[in-house]
Order: sequence, then C-alpha cells, then structure tokens
Amino acid sequence: MRIRRHLTALAVGGLLVTGCTSTGTPAPASTSASASASDAKPAPGAPSPGSPVLPASLTGQRPDWKPCEGDGAGADWRCATVKVPLDHAKPSGATLPVALIRKEATDRKERIGSLLFNFGGPGASGVDILPQLSGEYGALNERYDLVGFDPRGVGRSSGVVCRTDAEQSAAETRVDSTPDTPAEEAAFLKDAAGFGAGCARRSGAVIPYTTTTATARDLDLIRRVLGDDKLHYFGISYGTQLGGAYAHLFPRNVGRLVLDAVVDPTSDTAGHARHQTVGFQRALDNYLESTGQSSKAGTARITRLLAELDRRPLEAGDRRLTEGLAITGIAVTLYAESTWPLLTGALEAAEAGDGGPLLRLADAYNDRDEQGRYSTQSHSQRAISCADSSERPTAADARALLPEFRRLSPVFGAFLAWDTAGWCADWPVAGEASTPAASAPGAAPVLVVGTTGDPATPYEGAERMAEELGDGVGILVTNKGEGHGAYGTSACVTRTVDAYLLDGKVPAYGTTCG
Repeated sequence: MRIRRHLTALAVGGLLVTGCTSTGTPAPASTSASASASDAKPAPGAPSPGSPVLPASLTGQRPDWKPCEGDGAGADWRCATVKVPLDHAKPSGATLPVALIRKEATDRKERIGSLLFNFGGPGASGVDILPQLSGEYGALNERYDLVGFDPRGVGRSSGVVCRTDAEQSAAETRVDSTPDTPAEEAAFLKDAAGFGAGCARRSGAVIPYTTTTATARDLDLIRRVLGDDKLHYFGISYGTQLGGAYAHLFPRNVGRLVLDAVVDPTSDTAGHARHQTVGFQRALDNYLESTGQSSKAGTARITRLLAELDRRPLEAGDRRLTEGLAITGIAVTLYAESTWPLLTGALEAAEAGDGGPLLRLADAYNDRDEQGRYSTQSHSQRAISCADSSERPTAADARALLPEFRRLSPVFGAFLAWDTAGWCADWPVAGEASTPAASAPGAAPVLVVGTTGDPATPYEGAERMAEELGDGVGILVTNKGEGHGAYGTSACVTRTVDAYLLDGKVPAYGTTCG
C-alpha cells in the first residue's frame, strides 16, 4: 500500500502527542495584501459556470438536518444527505447520496456562511473526522457553519468496498511490497490486480464515477443546496487537490479557500512517488539528527533492520511484523514531530526482537482495530486515485525507478517505486488524466500553505500549486517546520489562516512562518 496522502491517521487514531514574517517576496502583480478574498457574488441558486444544467430536483434540495446516528458527534451536530448525479454528464440520470454533517455558527449575527472541509486520503470521512477535530476550528465556528462530508465513494456516500478484513490482513502479511524475486513480484502484481477485481465485483456501479472532478462538481451543488453565494473551503492533503480542481472548474464561485499540505498538481504517478521518497527521507533525516544520530548512520541502522525483516519477519503475538508493515509504522510517525518519540521506542523494541510497537503503528495507519477490522478508507483511496490517473505503470517501469529511488531513500525508495506499478495494476476503469488541472484565472485569492519538512506532500508541491492557480490567485504561505499540515500546529499559520477566513485579509505572497 502506498504511503498515502492524508492527515488523519495519527490524529484520529489517538496517537498524537498532543513568529510570522514576510520574506519580502513581492506578491504577483494583481495581488494586494489587503485585497478582499471574495468579490462579486452569484445568486445561490444560479447555474454554476462550467457545470451542466442540473434539474430542479437536485438544485432545489433542502437538507433535512437531524441528530446524527451513533455516538461520534455531540449534540451540537446535525446530519443530512444530499443527492448528486452519479454521472455529471447525465445530470437527470441516476443519483447517489452524499452524507453531510454540520455544526452551526455560534455567532449568528456575524455568520459568513458554510465552511466545508476535506481531510485528505483520498477516502477520509469528513462526517467522522470533523467532529473529532472540531476543537481546532473553534475560532472559525464562531462565524462559519462547519460542514464535513463523505465524498462520493467514501463511507456513507456509496463507499467503495473491495475486499474483506481477512483478505486485507492476509495481503499485508503475505505479499512482499518490495519484491526481490520473480515469484515475489508475481504475487505482488496478482494481489494488486485482485484488489481492483474486488472493487469491480463489490462496487462496480460506483468506481467509474469516483473522480476528483466529479467530487468538485458535487461540492458546487452542495454549495448551492446550502444556500451559499460562494464556496468557502478548507482542504488538507488530498483535499488540496480537490480544492484546486474546484477552483479550476468554478473560478467565479471561489470564496475563501485554504489549501494546507499541498499535493503537487504537476506531478504524474512516478513524480508523486519520487516526491514522497524525498519527503519521507528528509523527515527521517531530521528525526535522526534530532536524536543525536547522523542521518547516514541512522538510515543504515534502519535499513539493516528492514533487510532482516525481509528475510525473517518478527513474531508479534499471533501476527508478524514484515518489512512492509515496518516501513508503514516508521512512515506514520513522520507525519508529526510530536510522534517522533514513538518511533524511537518502536525501533529500539524491534531491534530487541519485539515487533509489537511498530506493528501497532502500522495498524493505526492502516485503520485496523484490535479485533482485526479495517475501515474501507484504503478502498476508497485507491478507487479515487485510479479513477483520477490515466497512468498504469508496469513492473518494468517500477524496476527502472529502483536505482534512483534507492539512492534517494534506502528506507522508502524500493517501497514507493514498486507502489507505482501495484497501485492501479489491471484497474477495471480507465483513469481521467495523467495530472490534474488547477489553473483558475479570475478566481479570488486562494491560500496555499506548504511546510518545509512535510514528508507526504513535500513543500515543493505548494510552490507548484500556487503557480498553477495563477498570478493573483495562488497565495503561497511557507511554514518552516516539520509535519504534514500546519494549521493548528503553527500559531503563525493559524493566525494567518484565521485572518483570511474570518476577515478576508489576504497575506503577502511569500509570507513565511517559523
């Protein structure tokens, strides 16, 4: 499984241990630091530019907000379902449900509108996650209704299912994610193809329509149904790709958009894998140096451990810690500097013959509970990713990447090189494009926040997203720090984002925190 682009594995899994200056870089010509983040307002019910004309049965919906089922959300939260076209090219055809959750603004007199969130993945459930993380957005909740949603193909919105818990557990244990022999390579590719075949059997009616483009069109319909003139949106990790797609499709409907931990819209499959190889090794180097080790010596130590696990996995109760699970356990701790101490303890335990701590970290990342049950986030993630990407790298393509990737990262390189071939192998649906479109001429300013030590969506992606959005649209904010996502961890970034979302204050292009 790829080291996926999401923020929530540690935060929601309960493992997190819980100065702003201008660089002097001039803003693009048409950007002013005091510019408003939202200008002319279309009527809430007006057709959205670039969108097929939707029937009144969809645009005239009014959510029936009711208390949420289950005990995940408190009394202040309400849930509803909105219908969207299964195929936006056939807006009067079949529909699918999109689940919403909302907490109304506490200051109704000063209310701005709805603020929609996407926490990444792809495949993260906004209905589940937003109530758990809403404390971070308390200041925003004063003037915004906080709104989470499960994107199409996720969770309560016709969530994709591809395999059973037993099948998923068996694959994690038996399939070598860095194959060294023809037999291991054949098993790796067979499992990858089997995953896609399982998606086709169990969710074949949905997987052709799980593109980010389709979800962006859903967002615009949700905006209209909620009665908002423009879309106000907070996207994290993969949520930045969704935000870029929305701005590209509906530039006139952009309100105040924040993109934090940014996916590079210019990179193809190999490019994303290369960026993550560099990003995770960079974060690992920073971790090692923080413990007093040299990055070279520490990487060599970890590489020796992984090679031993490849030869002989560690017993951990009735399970085994494999090389692939160990890499996953290492990676998950690099998402936040506050979890680096967990990595220290887990590595020491593994070297002493105890694979339990690293295995538990991998389980948190893979959304596996103590009863061996998995969430379906990884199913949705793969379906969305493979519907988006038209590329289908082969085993030969992956082999060609191995020398470079191993040089870039002895720890993560082979894992991520092979993932390019395994992720969408023999996928039953053709993908949309090699790279997503994000240009948004005429849109209001969009805040693009990149963190220099981000492992999963390296800082360079934020630079490229700002460029792709266009002069006067993409406003780059740099966070000099560690971890995947800056809001809520950097006080400077939090102040900057809050001033933009609450007061429409657009910072100077190139503003730097840390």
